Amino acid sequence: MTTILVTGGTGTLGRLVAERLRADGHDVRVLSRHTQPYAVDLRQGGDALDAAVAGVDTIVHCASSQKGDEEAAANLIRAARGAGVRHLVHISIVGVDRVPFRYYKSKLAVERLVEESGLGWTVLRATQFHDLLVMLLQGLSKLPVLFLPAGVRDQPVEVAEVADRLVALAVGEPAGRVEDMGGPEVRTFESLARAYLKATGRRRAVVHVPLWGAAYRGFRSGGHLTPQHATGTGTFEEYLARRYGGEQARAGSGRSRA
Repeated sequence: MTTILVTGGTGTLGRLVAERLRADGHDVRVLSRHTQPYAVDLRQGGDALDAAVAGVDTIVHCASSQKGDEEAAANLIRAARGAGVRHLVHISIVGVDRVPFRYYKSKLAVERLVEESGLGWTVLRATQFHDLLVMLLQGLSKLPVLFLPAGVRDQPVEVAEVADRLVALAVGEPAGRVEDMGGPEVRTFESLARAYLKATGRRRAVVHVPLWGAAYRGFRSGGHLTPQHATGTGTFEEYLARRYGGEQARAGSGRSRA
C-alpha cells in the first residue's frame, strides 16, 4: 500500500477519492485550506506544503478554484519534485482546449504544467458533475422565469464514477492523457432543467436566451461534450431521485432524451 495525498480532499470529488483510497488500505493524506494536519493554501505553498508531500508516492490533484489554479499547481509541482513524488494525477474538464472560457483556459494551463513537470503524470478530463448542474439550476430557478442559454447541451456525469476512475488511475502507473470520461447522455439544457423542476416540485416558465461571445459559441457547438466517451452510467434523473426522493424524479428516469 502507498501513501497518497489528495488535494481538495474535502470537496465533492476529493472526499470520495480519499474515502475509496482509504477503503483500499492506502495511507491517505487530505490536503485542504482548513483541514488539519495538512491545512495548506496551495496558492501560497511554503513549508506546510513541503511537509504535506514529504514521503508521498502519489498525488491526486482535485483542488480547484475560480482564481489562482495555475499558481497552486506550480507550487504543488515544485514541492512534489523536491519530495521525489512518483505520480501526479490531475482531474481536468472536457473541452478545456476547445471552449475559450476563462476558467477552462486556466485548467488547460494547469494541464500543461502537469505535462511539463518532469513527474510521472496522468490527466483525466471529465464532463460536468450532476452536483454542479444542480447548483447552477438552483441559482437560475430563483426567478419566476428560468432563463437558459439557447442551443446549449450538456453531458453530466456521476461524481462517484469519476472518483472510481481516479482511484484506479492513482494506484496504477503514470499514463499521460487518458481517455475522457462523460456521462451517459447528451441532453438539451432544457430537458435537464425540466427534470430538475419536476424533481423539486417547482413551476417555472422556461425561456431560451441567445448569448454572444466565443465561449458561448464553444458551448453551443458542443466543445465541452464527449459523446464518444459516454462511459458513465448514472443518469441525471437517478441522481435527482437520490437527492430529492419521490416518484417524480424516478418517473423521469430514462436514457437518450432530446
